[in-house]
Amino acid sequence: MQSWLSDRISFDSAICHGKPVVRGTRVLVANIVGAVASGQSVPDILQDYPSLKDSDVRACLEFAGSLTAMESVEV
Repeated sequence: MQSWLSDRISFDSAICHGKPVVRGTRVLVANIVGAVASGQSVPDILQDYPSLKDSDVRACLEFAGSLTAMESVEV
């Protein structure tokens, strides 16, 4: 099963155990968000992941932001 969360973010149970990835890659959204959180610049991230574009990094951050906007979170 394959689902698209945006034109840039997708998840598929057959790819990376269904975790969100940059569409068309196996680059985990979590890895990109973590890189930004650790202080890496976008140019450095793009050097580490040459298959990505600046808009992919922004899409990862937008996706992470949308998760924090959820009305409730069950723990």
